[in-house]
Amino acid sequence: MTPDYTKVHRRFKLEGFHYNREDLMEVAYSFVKEGYPYQQQLGLFLLDWLDKKDYIKVKTSGSTGKPKTLKIKKQAMVNSAITTGDFFDLTPGKKVLNCLPSNFIAGKMMMVRAIILGLEVDMVVPSALPRIDYEKDYDFCAFTPMQLKNFAKYLKSIKTVIVGGGRVSSHIKELIKDKKPQVYETYGMTETVSHIAVRKLNNFTGDPSDKYFTTLPNVSISTDDRGCLVIDAPKLSETKIVTNDLVEIYADNQFEWIGRIDNVINTGGVKVFPEKIEEQLQDKIPEQFFIHGIEDDTLGYKVVMVIEGKERTLDKTLFKTLEKFEVPKDIIFVRKFKETASGKIHRSKTIASILEA
Repeated sequence: MTPDYTKVHRRFKLEGFHYNREDLMEVAYSFVKEGYPYQQQLGLFLLDWLDKKDYIKVKTSGSTGKPKTLKIKKQAMVNSAITTGDFFDLTPGKKVLNCLPSNFIAGKMMMVRAIILGLEVDMVVPSALPRIDYEKDYDFCAFTPMQLKNFAKYLKSIKTVIVGGGRVSSHIKELIKDKKPQVYETYGMTETVSHIAVRKLNNFTGDPSDKYFTTLPNVSISTDDRGCLVIDAPKLSETKIVTNDLVEIYADNQFEWIGRIDNVINTGGVKVFPEKIEEQLQDKIPEQFFIHGIEDDTLGYKVVMVIEGKERTLDKTLFKTLEKFEVPKDIIFVRKFKETASGKIHRSKTIASILEA
C-alpha cells in the first residue's frame, strides 16, 4: 500500500531524534524563527509539506529558460521517493546525509524520502565541501558535481551516492573510479520530481549499457519528431513531459543524452552540439567555460568559446580532437559568468552581456 503524503513514518529521524507530524511542525517553526539560513529554508519547506494543501510550489533553476514556479503534487513526490527507495534499497532505519539546499527540488526530495521511507537523516550546511562527521557511516547521499569533486576522498563513509544538477567531468569520474561506494549520475528536472533515470559512474560491470541512463520503474520513454526525449511517468506527472533534450534511445528503458536542442549551433549548414565539444575539452581547460553560437554573416552562426577568467592565449592544439566545424572561431573571456539562483551557468544571459558590452 502506497503511503499518503500526510503520513510521517514512525522510523523517521531528523538529527537523531524521532518526530511525529505534530512534533515536526514545531521543529519547522523553530527552524524558521531561530535557525541558520539553511535550517530556515528547511523549516519553510516542512511547513509547506505539512500544511493541508495537496501540492507545493517549486521554482525551476532557470538554467535552460526563464525560471518559473510549478505546482507539484505532494503524492507525486511520495511516489518518487518510493521509487528511489526501491531502486537503491532505502529501507526504514537507513542513514542518509542531506547537504543540498531545501529551496530546490533535489534538497526537498531528500527530506521527503526520509519522512516517507523512515530514514534517519542528518543535515549539514550546503557548501562546496560539506562539513560532516567523517566517523559516521551513511547509506545514501546526493551531491552536486562540485561537492562530489571536493568530497571524493571521503566517499568511503557513504555506501551509495547520486550526483546531479550539472555535468560530471572526466576529472571527477577519474577521482571516483576506484572508490568502493556506488556513484550514479542522475537525469531529471523539477517537472519530473527529481530524477527519473540514473547511470553508473564507477564500479562498472563491463556491460556496454553501463554508459547509458537507465530509467527507474514506472517510467516510459520515447522521442518526438525533433529527437527530443518524451517522458511518460504517470505516478509523477498527469501528462507526458516533452523535454528539449536530444537523446538516442538504445532500449525500452535506456538512453544516451546528446545535448539541449536549444544549444545546437547550425554553422555553415552543419549542426554542432556544444555539450559534445565541452565534454572533449573539459579536462584540457582549467577554467569554467562553455560553447555557444553567435550570429555570423557568412556561416549563419559561428562557434565561440566563452571562458570565465583572465584573458590568456590558448594553445591551438587543444582543439585537435575536434571536427572542422566544431573548432571555435573566437575565444571570449569574461570576468564572471551570469548564474541562476541555484548556481548554474546561465549561458544566454552571459552571451547577452557580452553582446551588449
